[in-house]
Amino acid sequence: MSVESDISTGAHAAAAVEAAPAVGNPALLGLMTFLPSGITLGLWFVGYLDTTTLPGGMIPIVALSAGLFQLVAAIWAGRLAQNTVAAIFAVFSAFWLSFAFLLMGATSGWWGYTAANVANVEATYLLSFLIVFVLLTLATLRLPLAFTVGFVFVVLTFALAYLGVATGSAGLFPIAGITTFLFCIVFGYILFDGIGQDLGGKPMPMGNALVK
Repeated sequence: MSVESDISTGAHAAAAVEAAPAVGNPALLGLMTFLPSGITLGLWFVGYLDTTTLPGGMIPIVALSAGLFQLVAAIWAGRLAQNTVAAIFAVFSAFWLSFAFLLMGATSGWWGYTAANVANVEATYLLSFLIVFVLLTLATLRLPLAFTVGFVFVVLTFALAYLGVATGSAGLFPIAGITTFLFCIVFGYILFDGIGQDLGGKPMPMGNALVK
């Protein structure tokens, strides 16, 4: 092979590398916009955000921060064929957006809620998402352990919130607030790792998957 052909081959390879599209990471957007709403939810559970005197105070952040931008992250992931990532952010987007509409209905009377039936509506809503998040946790056991731990805290939060609403046990909500803060810490750790790697850092420990 001649020197000229070597140079030509190298030039074509370099051009191919330059032409190759960069691989995006929609999880960074999804996690970054998830955290403000998750923290707000935890503050609500522990009583910091008094929705008795400020009804609907969570609507803007859960609808626009998490609901909207996690939908964007899900679409972005789908376009990259990251199907599991897309499904995860889509279900969280569905939760936050529907939660915003649930709150709007409860504070405006749009959906015909009354004091007599609102608890049943909320319990049904929480139970439905609890079942879905249990399924999500079991289906993603092949992910690194950090993700499983985060999903387990999500499941615990929904279970506590559901039992609190269904049984009228208000004492369960502060505990749900604690589990909410715990999954925010876990997902914050994952976000920190993702941004670090995107900027050229080394991966942080995530733990081994429970299922190989």
